[in-house]
Amino acid sequence: MLYHAYELQAAWLNSASAMASIGSELLTNPRNPMAYTGIGPIAGSALEVFAHATIRRGKPEFDIESVTVKGKADPVSETLVLHRPFGDLKRFRRANLPDDAPAVLIVAPMSGHFATLLRGTVERMVENAEVYITDWHDARDIPLAEGRFDLDDYIDYIVEFLQEIAQRNDGKAAHVVAVCQPSVPALAATALMNGAKDKASPKTLTMMGGPIDTRESPTTVNDMAMKRPLSWFRQNVIATVPAQYAGSGRRVYPGFMQLASFMSMNLGGHILSHYEMYKHLVAGDDDSAQQTKDFYEEYRSVCDMTAEFYLQTVEEVFQKHSLPNNELEHRGKVIDLGDITTTALLAVEGERDDISGIGQTKAALPLARNLSEKKKRYYLAEGAGHYGIFNGSKWRTKIAPVVEEFMGEHG
Repeated sequence: MLYHAYELQAAWLNSASAMASIGSELLTNPRNPMAYTGIGPIAGSALEVFAHATIRRGKPEFDIESVTVKGKADPVSETLVLHRPFGDLKRFRRANLPDDAPAVLIVAPMSGHFATLLRGTVERMVENAEVYITDWHDARDIPLAEGRFDLDDYIDYIVEFLQEIAQRNDGKAAHVVAVCQPSVPALAATALMNGAKDKASPKTLTMMGGPIDTRESPTTVNDMAMKRPLSWFRQNVIATVPAQYAGSGRRVYPGFMQLASFMSMNLGGHILSHYEMYKHLVAGDDDSAQQTKDFYEEYRSVCDMTAEFYLQTVEEVFQKHSLPNNELEHRGKVIDLGDITTTALLAVEGERDDISGIGQTKAALPLARNLSEKKKRYYLAEGAGHYGIFNGSKWRTKIAPVVEEFMGEHG
């Protein structure tokens, strides 16, 4: 019933959004005399903010056409490398990239948003590397016949994608950048591949704002996961995909639930952002208003994740702390982080991260007990929040250079 209630509300809001958009255009049209009165711009701007906030969104495109390197704009090509039921492997490469440029796999989080949330991450890394990314699918669009997808499958996908990249690059292994939640499965996959002496084992693994050990500086997100039993999550946030979607009947954690959770964590900030957008529109500052629109265009584009993956992540990562306790299993085998002996590790944290607290990602370094200290590095990004670690000016000018330097040192 939860999903059906959301669909009814979304259908109503879509109609209201369309009417608000039409009303905004009428009130601000130069041919309308009201556009030159006080009420016209004020009412029109309010309707535009409402229309933008309530319109339903699908999956965005990466839409990276070019990047500027040394003052020259180089076109960027986007290629589908591997198609899998629950996620694709995509490649981005700019023209004039040196032949010896490294290959980098960016592991996007499966946490309610599409991989396009990392558009800024890709844009910066593609300047100096051949970039691959995990492009996860919306679980509501995956037929039940494709089976289940859990944490074990996530790890398997990372291993398969790394092996594919190595094969395409004459056996040369790639570097890995895991953003937030996938730091856990990426670290686990690295341990498995190192232990098996897989030649496709990543040269470096950069973990950014990842919940390796959530007992360190626990945040509101961590507290919520710890205070409730797993049965509460199963009963209250898991829904069944309705009949109109290809994944009809699949049990999922809906993207709209995840979005509501994130919005509620900083509701005052989101309200203030929309109020500022409204003021920019009234003042005719369309460029400033567009910046806010662009952010929320991506932020509100959400997707469902499979119930088994979500519940297993809550239990293993946030409640049992299985990985730092050396108890996380993959296909019945306990993952030993002591097997990491060749892949260099970089932990990146944001000083103002309110989702993954300081120390949670850094915890990975001592857990890799058999890895040389020369292959470990920690970087705290001053003034950076959770999203600032991988997007925005701090990412482009401060964090990305550290990541590139680390990859070059251990390449």
